[in-house]
Amino acid sequence: MSKPTIPNRADYKVFYPINTRWSDNDIYGHVNNVAYYSYFDTAANRYLIEEGGLDISNADVVGYVVNSGCQYHAPITYPESVEAGVRVDRLGNSSVQYGIAIFREGEDQAAAHGHFVHVFVDRAADHSVPIPENLRVALERLLG
Repeated sequence: MSKPTIPNRADYKVFYPINTRWSDNDIYGHVNNVAYYSYFDTAANRYLIEEGGLDISNADVVGYVVNSGCQYHAPITYPESVEAGVRVDRLGNSSVQYGIAIFREGEDQAAAHGHFVHVFVDRAADHSVPIPENLRVALERLLG
């Protein structure tokens, strides 16, 4: 098996600081794998809220996570500060696949990277719908 390519900061369009928490660490002394998915969710939704105007409490259309994956390259530990880099790898009619990487503050290579897929859903009807225009415009800015 070949060694995976580790993404660099230049591969991502926007960055968000994330504070690790004591509860993120596992018995082995590093941030547990499940915490990375929380970081991915935080970064993607922060972008939608701040740049796309998503109202997570009242919007008729919301994004549901339907798929995610992560590759780990180097451990991080509490109380390190990290940054999540975000880009859009694929933009469909009703879904978006983000590429997200977690970087130690100031480091060029990712400690972990992966993907995160949102399908946009009518909250009341609970079925997929086209991505609202305000969100689509914001997501297009992150296309690689």
